Amino acid sequence: MFLGLIISGITAYWVASDPSLYKFILLNEGIFYSLLIGELALVFGLVWLMKRISANIAIFMFLLYCFMTGLTLSVIFLVFTIESIGLAFFITACMFGVMSIYGYFTKTDLTQIGQVLIMGLFGIIIAGLVNLFLRNTLIDYIVSFIGVIVFTGLTAYDTQKIKKINIIGNEGTPEDTKESIMGALELYLDFVNLFLSLLRLLGKRR
Repeated sequence: MFLGLIISGITAYWVASDPSLYKFILLNEGIFYSLLIGELALVFGLVWLMKRISANIAIFMFLLYCFMTGLTLSVIFLVFTIESIGLAFFITACMFGVMSIYGYFTKTDLTQIGQVLIMGLFGIIIAGLVNLFLRNTLIDYIVSFIGVIVFTGLTAYDTQKIKKINIIGNEGTPEDTKESIMGALELYLDFVNLFLSLLRLLGKRR
């Protein structure tokens, strides 16, 4: 997960620093939306094909997803000030760390809470898609606020779930590697979406 975040961060900054690159990627709707579709395809592909593909292919698909996410995330450097991005990242890292530690060590079963949060996630996705057409600032603010709550909770839930499903005795096997990739993907998505939700709430636009 940490490696994936580094790849995404470096890629996003690299694209935003090169006018020819960000004009080609961000100002070309065909390229930009193709990347978004490609990201979704990689995520669903990893989830559905994880048991059928090799560990090396799973690693490649995860890292490719992180790279493609970095390409699309580069837009934040053009919309928000670098100070806002740094502040949102710092707050995200602190919140993520606290909730992940809580999820790992708590004795409370977070399954029911996790199911509610997943329902909330679907609500966020639907509201976000609708707002693509409405472009309502208030809806965007509400969705971002709910997103902070949902992804903060999902961080604890996913951490606990990963701990529970870890199979003792298969260390070093391809199955163990694929378990790690799925765990990394889930936590990566929690971190990135929590970061984006906070940035939309707290970020200062250029």
